[in-house]
Amino acid sequence: MHPKIATAGADLLSTNPRESAIRAPLATFSLLRILGLTTALASIVIAPLRAAADTTAPTAAVEQKFTLNIPAQKLSSALVALSNATGTQLAYSTQLSDGLRSSALSGTMSVHAALAQILNGTGLTYRLNGNTILLFKTSSTITLGPVRVGGTVAHQDPTGPGSGYVAENTMAGTKTDTPIMEIPNSINVVTKQLMQDQQPQNVAQALRYSPGIMAESEGTYGNGSAHGADTGIIQRGFSTSQFVDGLMTNSVSAGETAFLERIEVVNGPASVMYGQTTPGGMLAMSLKKPTDTPLRQVSVGFGNWGRYQATFDVSDKITQSGNVRYRIAGIGVTQGTQTNYVDYHRVGVMPSITWDIDRNTSLTLLGMYMYTPGEGVASQYPRIGTLSPGPYGQISRSTFFGEPNWNKMGDKDAMFEYQFKHSFNKYINFSQNFRWENSDRHQETTYVKTGALTPTVVPLQPMNYYTNTNTVGMDARLFGKFNIGSVNNTWVVGSDFRQYHYNSHYLYDYTTTPSVNVYDPSYRYIPCYSWDRAGCQIMGSVYNTQYFQEGVYFQDQIKWKGLSILVGGRQDWVNMKYTGDSTSSNQNANNVKITQNYLNTDKPQPQSAFTWRAGIIYNFNFGLAPYFSYATSFIPQIGQTDYQGHPFAPLAGKQLEAGLKYKVPQKDIMLTAAAFHIEEDNYLISDLAHTGYSTNAGRVRSQGFEVSANANITQDLRMIASYSYTDIRYAKTNKTAKRYDLDTSSSYGAAVSQEGMSVPYVPRNMFSFFVDYTIHFGRLKGFGINFGTRYTGFTYADSVESFKTRPYVLFDAGAHYDFGQAFSALKGLNAQLAMSNLANTYYETQCSSSVCYLGQGRRVYGNLTYNW
Repeated sequence: MHPKIATAGADLLSTNPRESAIRAPLATFSLLRILGLTTALASIVIAPLRAAADTTAPTAAVEQKFTLNIPAQKLSSALVALSNATGTQLAYSTQLSDGLRSSALSGTMSVHAALAQILNGTGLTYRLNGNTILLFKTSSTITLGPVRVGGTVAHQDPTGPGSGYVAENTMAGTKTDTPIMEIPNSINVVTKQLMQDQQPQNVAQALRYSPGIMAESEGTYGNGSAHGADTGIIQRGFSTSQFVDGLMTNSVSAGETAFLERIEVVNGPASVMYGQTTPGGMLAMSLKKPTDTPLRQVSVGFGNWGRYQATFDVSDKITQSGNVRYRIAGIGVTQGTQTNYVDYHRVGVMPSITWDIDRNTSLTLLGMYMYTPGEGVASQYPRIGTLSPGPYGQISRSTFFGEPNWNKMGDKDAMFEYQFKHSFNKYINFSQNFRWENSDRHQETTYVKTGALTPTVVPLQPMNYYTNTNTVGMDARLFGKFNIGSVNNTWVVGSDFRQYHYNSHYLYDYTTTPSVNVYDPSYRYIPCYSWDRAGCQIMGSVYNTQYFQEGVYFQDQIKWKGLSILVGGRQDWVNMKYTGDSTSSNQNANNVKITQNYLNTDKPQPQSAFTWRAGIIYNFNFGLAPYFSYATSFIPQIGQTDYQGHPFAPLAGKQLEAGLKYKVPQKDIMLTAAAFHIEEDNYLISDLAHTGYSTNAGRVRSQGFEVSANANITQDLRMIASYSYTDIRYAKTNKTAKRYDLDTSSSYGAAVSQEGMSVPYVPRNMFSFFVDYTIHFGRLKGFGINFGTRYTGFTYADSVESFKTRPYVLFDAGAHYDFGQAFSALKGLNAQLAMSNLANTYYETQCSSSVCYLGQGRRVYGNLTYNW
């Protein structure tokens, strides 16, 4: 399997004692093994729930929740009221609070949440030293959601929006609430503020500035890059997969940024905690959930290609005490794209509710429904006229290759999720996450076939298909902390499963070979899809895939002074059954229908794998943290067999990584550098002894390094930057291919070995830089601008390095204005403008000998947002 095509997987799961989750299995016999362990764990939680609430030893005051009712008033008076109600002490200069007023406070919450709400908008932040509250001016007044006050906070939510462009804690790397500086591998976070400043339409666009990521290798393929489901994200040379709240997602709408708090890029193998993943890494996303303090936001936006969008995001308490809270987010959008006859429409809603059953137990329920109707489909573009000169110049990006009357794609996505967590005491906690997803897609399209008929005419292939995916996933674990002398241990043991069912129905029209002139397209072909219509020649196929994976895992994080050691292991079992039924139907000269049926059924193909990892990192007092780690991964190779009918062993990856992390003392600046060496074995190559079969004796190697910077430099200035070097090659293979000549559009010479050649479509060099500056003084107070640049180097276009796609440089820019900074009556009103590919550069993201994928041209989007 090509490493770019291999399926990846990963997990982002909140295991904070206040933010872990529970997911229960469906009533199906095949899940009973995993359900047995889950039931045992759950029984530990549920049976003593009341007793645990009564007998748990008291925690520090700052960790408890208090029922508070403090009206808006002078800040100094509000702080005294909070101190009296919570038993905390105050330590600050009274000059800090002169002339400032607090926000009103009502409900049941922790001291952290109460301080966040009281100080919101004051320009002050805090630290908690034991039970003493220390106040000081913030170094960067950044409010991201109702619980973020300033660029420095006592503790960041590991699944929350982050602060400015910096996130300090994560759940994605370890399934525990851990500082990024203490994890011995590369993790980068796309914060909510960065997404707000750049206004990406989907996850792929949000990853444009992340190290190690080629975010849009397939450009605008699918529907003009508005949807984001078909953009081909590559991570350290391998494909990746999206995980939402710790569980792999198969939903085509998983990339809806309107529903996300943050996106995390975990580079390198993550199989130990999350099961099947490629050695390149994974993407971990966190959905929006109810907040401790009220949130009310609406926005309306507009952009080029006829884009109109509206969103809302509201969260508040349901009960007076605040132990039951809700949040509901929604989006409605309609737009065209840079390609004629390709439109994008979407409406979606995501409600959620959190119930704090007691101070040790909580349950969060989430639902989502997304409807994306009537969107058209953009195809690849011919190589001649894009990468290579065409007889009449460059093919316009607006050219549509297909039939406007046979050009539909609609999606329906539904999701239900719950997260349960319970803390027995400070040593033992339990969490369980569960999700059900269902996704339907129907598409009518006509795409460009391989090989041009003439330099100006390309052949087309009409197609009609319907797919349905149904996924159930669950992760349950016990975790906690204990000390042995001065050595701290954070441990996790757990189990998870994923059941995936995929159905597809395809129809291809082979009656004639329709074509289109790329410089003067004429649309007149009507596809023939009737089984009984005279003259129709069609082929249909039905495929059914049933997949089940379960695993058990453990992990221990050992910390002694500045030294942190991470070790973990996992055993996985995978089973998959695949069936395919193909039918062709032709009408002969006498209009007599000739039908042939082909049936292909694969028996269940069980596979198993053990993966492990170990790493060490040392944090010096001056902020530097060198680290070294080793990790393994696996990807099942199911659906293909050797000449004896035996399934192939899983793809087995291993990575060595060494790096440096640097957190500038007393500053919100984080710098990272990582060098890696990855090998993936069992890559399929030709079985020379058995013609037409494969053997899993190949190997792919990827090595390189990445550097990045995430910084809230001052109150006014934020910045991110990264550079990535990736060299991925076929290290062991017997496959050969002829080189291709672009001038003659034909292969030439003898076949050459692919061994040692670069894997195609992966850029060797990538660089990005983005900066945002906001003015906080004078007449322009509240006005901000930003600017970014992205460089992507050449990629090879085939497996024997015959030719390359061109490197390209893109520029992004934007502006924003907080009306409330200048006009108190307009407090909460903000305007935003974001422009990508400012110079409207024409570029190819990847090419083959016959087709290319084009990148998105200049995109302009602006919106007005109101918070109250």
